Amino acid sequence: MLQQKLFEAAFMQSWNALVITDADLSAGCRVQFANPAFLAMTGYSLDELRGRSLRMLQGPATDQSVIAQLRACLKDGRFFEGSTTNYRKDGSDYIVRWNVSPIHDATGAVTHFVSAQEDISELARVERTNRLLARALDATSDLVMLTDARSRIIFVNKAFEDATGYPLPVIRGKTAAILKSGEHDDAFYAAMYRTLASGRDFRAKFVNRRRDGSLFHVEQTISTIFDDAGRATHHISVSKDVSQQVEREQALWRAATKDKLTGLYNRYQGEKMLRDCVVKAQAEAEPLSLIIADVDYFKRINDHFGHLAGDRVLTEIARILQGAVRSQDAVIRWGGEEFVIVLADCPIADAVELASRIRARVQAYRDGEIGSVTLSLGVAQFDPGETIEALIARADAALYDAKRAGRDRLAVAPKPGKALI
Repeated sequence: MLQQKLFEAAFMQSWNALVITDADLSAGCRVQFANPAFLAMTGYSLDELRGRSLRMLQGPATDQSVIAQLRACLKDGRFFEGSTTNYRKDGSDYIVRWNVSPIHDATGAVTHFVSAQEDISELARVERTNRLLARALDATSDLVMLTDARSRIIFVNKAFEDATGYPLPVIRGKTAAILKSGEHDDAFYAAMYRTLASGRDFRAKFVNRRRDGSLFHVEQTISTIFDDAGRATHHISVSKDVSQQVEREQALWRAATKDKLTGLYNRYQGEKMLRDCVVKAQAEAEPLSLIIADVDYFKRINDHFGHLAGDRVLTEIARILQGAVRSQDAVIRWGGEEFVIVLADCPIADAVELASRIRARVQAYRDGEIGSVTLSLGVAQFDPGETIEALIARADAALYDAKRAGRDRLAVAPKPGKALI
């Protein structure tokens, strides 16, 4: 008796909508009992339901293929689970998800069916909205990535997959660090984390790495998503691929600053870099040295072997010069067969040693057609207060002293007002 009361209380007080029908398939399985949750969901009273088939809840939008599956399961006495559209007493529709279990007697015959049902209209609406949002995100050409608060990837759109080569199933659960290219330093990421932690958007140009290892450039905005309690729960990143724009800008920059033949800085850019180095040397009291190098007898090379051979020599010498200097030094094709090397934070003794090394390397070079090639070099150290023109003139004078002394050698310019050494 106690057990029966417990079962009855559980049935009547269950949060889920529960209904029990008989097993008479020819009559449509008529309602025997329904709990308050089921009555509230359908809008019918128990008296209105008892003895009637639940077919009364079906309507125009009810999926008949689901109903056919239901009938097949009931006929075979099997468990059923599905969802479709039902209708309340007032005619309004709702989406129901329900399961039906057969109840057997002592002989194993099915005597009743018990069904647990749930109104999932709101859940279905949210799912439809989410699908719509996903389609909308896939329709945009911008790259969209959603991560949790620990930067683990939850969602990326189709544009992201196409641009990076990473399908969502491959990177779901991985961190956004999978895109790191190594082009940004720790300070860049520290600034990003500080900005996001403050609740502000972080906007910057990123250089990211695709799945195939190639790099691409994006203008990226990262925003933090907070819950109702103000806790950061997710980050959303929206990026625009600007690789083509960056490539065009870099091509224009190369055209404006680099010598087409040798790839060295051209004279226009070289003069600008020299001015910047002079300003820095003046402000910080750092030594600044200048080397001017000229290919010996270059006109003879062009006259005897042709301009293609001359271009080949200039290209090879440019490679030797670039390989001899430090990363912070600037190698410039000043014009024709003349090169200038700007050595920031470099005293004259170090500049002379470098010039000697360059002369030796060029002397050791052999062109298959021309044979040996030599350089003459002039070296000068910037004197505080000196003009750029005066510095260049002193280095140039030293260069011509080296040529007059027999070529394939270097000369050092004296300080202003002193004799040549």
